[in-house]
Amino acid sequence: MPSPHFDIVVRPRLLSFLLTAALAFVALVPVATPAAAATQVCVLACDTLDPSQARQESFPVPNKDLNGRRLELHVSDADDMAWASIDNGVTGDSVWLDRSWDGGATWEGLLGKASVPGTWTGTRTLMYNITDPRNHRRGLVRACGDAAGVGCTNWVYPTVCDTLCDGTDAGKAAGDDQPVPSTTLYGRMIRLHVDQKNSMAWASIDTGGAGDEIWLDRSWDGGSTWPDGSSLGRTSTPSGATGTRTAMYATRDPRGLLYAGAVRACGREAGHQEGSCTAWVRPVPTRTRAAADALMSSYDPYDGWWPSSWWNSAATLTALIDSSRATGRHDYDWVIARTFDQNKGAFAAGVRSSDAIEGDFISRSIDDSGWWAIAWIDAYDYTGDSRYLNEAVTIANYVQQYWDPGTCGGGVWWDRERTYKNAVTNGQYLWLTTALHQRIPGDTVWLQRAKTSAAWYRSSGMINSSGLVNDGLTSACVNNGSTVWSYNQGLAIGGFTELWRTTGDSSLLTTARALADAAISSPTLTSGGVLTESCDVGSASCDDNQKQFKGIFMRNFADLAKATGSGSYQSYVQKQADTLWVRDRSSLNVLGERWAGTSPNQTDWRTQAGALEALTAAAG
Repeated sequence: MPSPHFDIVVRPRLLSFLLTAALAFVALVPVATPAAAATQVCVLACDTLDPSQARQESFPVPNKDLNGRRLELHVSDADDMAWASIDNGVTGDSVWLDRSWDGGATWEGLLGKASVPGTWTGTRTLMYNITDPRNHRRGLVRACGDAAGVGCTNWVYPTVCDTLCDGTDAGKAAGDDQPVPSTTLYGRMIRLHVDQKNSMAWASIDTGGAGDEIWLDRSWDGGSTWPDGSSLGRTSTPSGATGTRTAMYATRDPRGLLYAGAVRACGREAGHQEGSCTAWVRPVPTRTRAAADALMSSYDPYDGWWPSSWWNSAATLTALIDSSRATGRHDYDWVIARTFDQNKGAFAAGVRSSDAIEGDFISRSIDDSGWWAIAWIDAYDYTGDSRYLNEAVTIANYVQQYWDPGTCGGGVWWDRERTYKNAVTNGQYLWLTTALHQRIPGDTVWLQRAKTSAAWYRSSGMINSSGLVNDGLTSACVNNGSTVWSYNQGLAIGGFTELWRTTGDSSLLTTARALADAAISSPTLTSGGVLTESCDVGSASCDDNQKQFKGIFMRNFADLAKATGSGSYQSYVQKQADTLWVRDRSSLNVLGERWAGTSPNQTDWRTQAGALEALTAAAG
């Protein structure tokens, strides 16, 4: 990643000997409390973390000589945090951080202010976050001190860098796409240009005269606000010319954990004060990356989830991991650990779910617990970190307690109260037991459970005469005829496919194919070649659960398409991705519930995650 020159020393969580030695002289120095005017920011950690916990230390700007004192700004990019220190001082000298959310025009001052006590020659502040992705704010920080006069270092980081940095000449663009119509103002043409490959943008003004102005605005919240991104690259048409352009600016700030920047081109004719702007746009480096970036704008790093849906967050994490694997990008790897660490504990009812979360992602809702087990298996496959597999085993052991052959001959109960045996919980169970066998060397127990589950599922009656999966069983243990949901169909396809891969039992593949063929041929789930939920039709609307069902289907259906190499299945996968991209996408890469683009359409992070799975399936 290009960036201004600075020296970096990478360190483990526990400071290396060198950092310990360098900071030992202030180890016992008391540090002042944060400035009251600052609202605490929590990203990977909360404001006021001790610098001894820093995973990295760099010095991205020159030190400030303040009347013979050395004022330093320390940054840990790994933590997205900074702290300040003052050395060679005397009693009473002080040091603090300033933090700005509007590009340095205003700032929160005196953060962590600390004074040098008697017998010491220096001190430091605690650590503060540089940016705030939860609230879509890109910040700047600087170190300031008072030592017979006040002085500050330069701000960090005024320049956004991704593949390229702010200010790169537009002549170096890898392409020139104009994704939204230009706007006109007194005969001038104001255009937005995008280098899609590098997620960079620039603006131009044409058919005008000297003094006309052109600039970019950049927003981290989809165009609602742009306090640190106003008038970027503002330039005037020179004498004798009819137009000009800005430099390029980045729309992604991976260092600041901001990925979904939007831009627009704005201009002004020389003789008038009013301006005109194009629509806001997010670039499209690839379909999958664009959808994932837009999804990340809804992630809450403070609490490590997508608020406010518990099981949906598990399925969304799975979608994000799948997209990372398909694209080979590692921008979002930190989200996996953050989600795990922030949610592994217990939460009272109403905090994460209407149910209490009792630790290890477990609650009275067996299927909710199952979604998290699936997510952690995916995380294990992607990262190789055994703690995720161990967590999946813990959850699966909990689910196993609710396999009950005493009712309906088998099957897992949907809830702890044992009120319902349904398709979602048993589809999860089939997939989970198979997945654990595949990943635990020498296992025989989970394999036997998977075989028992598959046999029970096929004989349970949940698969109707059309090859579609109804929602569950009645108290008399027969098909209840309830809604055919795509995710139930998908989970069954995925479970039977994986067990066939493991055992080679061709009858399992036959079942998976029959389920897939029914899904793509039946108007219950496919309309005009497009996967369609019953709540996608007419004036109906899907609830927060149903918004994500189609993505789960696509993940599992694509597994079968890949396993079999079936051209018809692969064509179906591609059809979904192509359709939703053309018919169901805004200029901000927001993707809705209705992939055919009909109205009324719903959009939120759940619909985004569902569509992302479809795009990932096609990319994979």
